[in-house]
Amino acid sequence: MTKKRYINLYTGLYQPQNLWAAFKKAARGKRYHPTAAAFEFYLEYNLVELEQDLKSETYLPGIYHNFQILSPKRRLISAAPFRDRVVHHALMNVIEPLFERQFIYDSYANRVGKGTHQALDRCTHYLRRYRYVMHCDVRQFFPSIDHQILRGILAETIADLKVLALIDKILASGAGIQKEEYDGVVFPGDNLFSLGRSRGLPIGNLTSQHWANVYLNELDQFAKRRLKTRAYIRYVDDLLLFADDKATLHGWRSEIITFLQSLRLTLHETRAQPRPTVTGIPFLGFIIFQDHRRIKPRNGYAFQRRMKNLIAQNKSGKLGDRKLADRLQSWINHARFGDTWGLRRELLSKINLLLLCP
Repeated sequence: MTKKRYINLYTGLYQPQNLWAAFKKAARGKRYHPTAAAFEFYLEYNLVELEQDLKSETYLPGIYHNFQILSPKRRLISAAPFRDRVVHHALMNVIEPLFERQFIYDSYANRVGKGTHQALDRCTHYLRRYRYVMHCDVRQFFPSIDHQILRGILAETIADLKVLALIDKILASGAGIQKEEYDGVVFPGDNLFSLGRSRGLPIGNLTSQHWANVYLNELDQFAKRRLKTRAYIRYVDDLLLFADDKATLHGWRSEIITFLQSLRLTLHETRAQPRPTVTGIPFLGFIIFQDHRRIKPRNGYAFQRRMKNLIAQNKSGKLGDRKLADRLQSWINHARFGDTWGLRRELLSKINLLLLCP
């Protein structure tokens, strides 16, 4: 696929209206967080300072705050300083539309008008039309992303050297953060230089979410153009492929494994096995069947544990009523996209009981 290259992008990045829009996006839902509030208190000064730093190309990213989450699985999350998050949004405002037009229809993560629930609906659509499905996922995806390969893919579209220099600064600021999360893999033709290249994107950055899509768009294009897959879904590093016979899926699996080596990525090969669509498929927290969906049992149990902890925090005064209601409603809104009426009714009864107990 021939990609159009864009120049003269950098000046638009530091324009006051773009930085103002970037601040509003970065502050959405975080206006009362101390770092966001501190930035907003001196908003005009901070935005002018950012404009000057970007214009003079003296901007330097700050230090990440790292923490781990354990559910649904252990992940290292890295939060950039609020000032840097404004820059990330300003950069994405400029370059994201250039890549959005390259993405396939059935890529659903971190895209306007897409998302988890659209991906679930598309999965149901394909389950009803094909006999077999195969779920693939990339091993240690974010820690494995190779900076040199990513930089090369970005440069195929971005020809503005100043934008590429800013991208290099952001990549360098996150280099090594995911080092302990990555189990080294030796690919054919590797040498000491290739093994020592920078890799890994901080989970939590807006730029990481977008660049993950850019990185795996190479796989999407391979699947659609070379493998000629008619029914293919990707959500971050989770892939679903559909066909009417197992042999086709096994063949695609082998070719995807080989292709991913060019991106220095590997699959969880033992998990990537064809299965009949009538038996359903686990995907994005649900088990999806042709005519209904169930939430994964472990997700339901995990929410019950989290719910009890939230209510305990509320009773001790550590969590306000509004935040408690927002968090409970968030899970309920997610769960309602499955056939979970009975589960939601039962959990709401438990919540009311726990709130009434002293």
